[in-house]
Amino acid sequence: MNHSHFVDRHIGPRTPDVKHMLSVLGYESLEVFTQAVIPEIIRWNDALNLPEALAEHEVIAAAQTLAQKNTVAMSVIGMGYYNTHTPAVIKRNVLENPAWYTAYTPYQPEISQGRLEALINFQTMIEDLTGLPVAGASLLDEPTAVAEAMTLSLRHGKKGAKTILVDSDTHPHTLAVLNTRAAPMGISIELWDPSNPLPVDDYAGVVLSYPGSSGNIRDIGPIIEAIKATGALAIVTTDLLALTLIEAPGALGADVVVGSAQRFGVPMGFGGPHAGFMSVRSGLERSLPGRLVGVSIDADGAPAYRLALQTREQHIRREKATSNICTAQVLLAIISGMYAAYHGPDGLTAIARRVNKLTAELAAHVTNNGYELGSTSFFDTITIHTTQASVLADNLEDSGVNVRRTNADQIGISLDETSTVATLGTIASVLTPNVPLVSIDQEFTCIPDSSSRLTRFLQHPVFNTYKSETSMLRYLRKLSDKDIALDRSMIPLGSCTMKLNATTEMEPITWSEFANIHPFAPLDQAQGYVELIRELEGFLVEITGYDAVSLQPNAGSQGEFAGLLAIKAYLESIGQPNRDICLIPSSAHGTNAASAVMAGMRVYVVACDEEGNVDVADLKAKLEQHAGEVAALMITYPSTHGVFETAVSQICELVHDAGGQVYVDGANLNALVGVAKPGKFG
Repeated sequence: MNHSHFVDRHIGPRTPDVKHMLSVLGYESLEVFTQAVIPEIIRWNDALNLPEALAEHEVIAAAQTLAQKNTVAMSVIGMGYYNTHTPAVIKRNVLENPAWYTAYTPYQPEISQGRLEALINFQTMIEDLTGLPVAGASLLDEPTAVAEAMTLSLRHGKKGAKTILVDSDTHPHTLAVLNTRAAPMGISIELWDPSNPLPVDDYAGVVLSYPGSSGNIRDIGPIIEAIKATGALAIVTTDLLALTLIEAPGALGADVVVGSAQRFGVPMGFGGPHAGFMSVRSGLERSLPGRLVGVSIDADGAPAYRLALQTREQHIRREKATSNICTAQVLLAIISGMYAAYHGPDGLTAIARRVNKLTAELAAHVTNNGYELGSTSFFDTITIHTTQASVLADNLEDSGVNVRRTNADQIGISLDETSTVATLGTIASVLTPNVPLVSIDQEFTCIPDSSSRLTRFLQHPVFNTYKSETSMLRYLRKLSDKDIALDRSMIPLGSCTMKLNATTEMEPITWSEFANIHPFAPLDQAQGYVELIRELEGFLVEITGYDAVSLQPNAGSQGEFAGLLAIKAYLESIGQPNRDICLIPSSAHGTNAASAVMAGMRVYVVACDEEGNVDVADLKAKLEQHAGEVAALMITYPSTHGVFETAVSQICELVHDAGGQVYVDGANLNALVGVAKPGKFG
């Protein structure tokens, strides 16, 4: 063991440990063990073309070099991403604490009570703020949450309808994800300006943005009433901080409410990760995507938390599951829930009022100086009409302020809890160079009375108890003591989620140069991120043997979906759009089947033998039975049983000969690194 090498510190076993494990297994050396375990036909015997391993201090130095290539500007771009203050007690005791960030999916509630209680806090926060009775434990991000609501509406909206009507004032990246998700399932997306009457058509669901991407707050109550009269589901995408001042969508009749919890204490991080959320009205809970935490009773009659309604999920329902999402962004959801607990309803409302007041002052200043606003009803975002949009945006960037370049005639400005009077002064110095910003005494009404919050929220004691650092510190410690994570012992479970995030790897994520970069900031301000991404892509290309790698998917489940869409697009490009069958071994992850359905494919299961290997005879039979229709085989390698199937190259060859493609699930990629390349064995 080389104590200076990060890799040796990271993986952990010393030479005597390795020898002991090998002796128990009956092998003389790692080389002999590898030769026995890895089928010779797929074994990669050459050294990987990768840089020499670094020491821990060298890794930190390399990260610092990359960080210095990023520029932390004052980003008021908005679009669902905001600067935020992560309370130090939460940053140190959750985000930077291995008791929280190394824990496994809480399948075993006996050793997960702390995290499950923290997720109940998150669910309660979402339920209260959105005004609906049931919320899930977290989703991947806001666009994915909207897409999940879209598919939910197909099951519960107007029968037979396959069209979704979407507010034209929706974030463009959300629209992009909706279109990507809708196309393979044959769903039509139509845009609509809610200031116009509801179109007469059959819709499964209607998506409203509240507030809109432009910042506009409209009275959605009558619109929701009209939507529900048609039999469609009313879906509202919203902002949690705004909901402390504007009425809860659930109180206005919404069926489903979605969004992101990012601005509750989670840094932007160039776009993620952040916890998305979804809450639903009663009757829709069995169609919720992702995890749902419930309260039960243990053997002693005491309250106990556990995952609930799991019959919705992929590991049980497979291709009939409500979604391919399983555990999603739990650490970030816990941070957001604790942020709400630390501030409480009064603290959150105070933050929101301050943000709203600053936005109102800026709005008053620019309108008093000749600018026209897109709307006079807003929370934290204003859209300014100007024929000099590009010039003003450039000048603001030169002054250290990134604004939203909405179009040639509009810029958008979104303030947040880190904004100050000085922020407004900098913006005003560019927009009105001859008229400095002064404190405005006039009342600027920007939230209509019809939209003002009347319902109470966050009344549970957890949101009204832990206001001091010491009380929050003790609460977090009490919860973490109820869990088993890698800070206490090994966890002999799982595969794809069991990758240790070492301290050296976690340290840079809280540095301002990485944490406070907006995903839509100019790329010249994110050159460190760009270099990091390109370098990692190159490493993964070398490790896997493929020609290209994408880091875009936000989870393994989304990687499956993206991979299947790539296969589908390839087949369409060569004139074979009729291939729509996905073959999946019976031993595969449940997400595989759910992802295939999302990609518009029909799932057929390939049998496995008694040892869990793919039954080659059954695969041949399925390929022959569905000749000309097979698009893909999804195979996990090594298998979910942890076995390197000797027939994997033959399996890949059979599928290729039948005109299909092979998707290799990389859940167990760690077992292949340096010994086999999936891109080379088929």
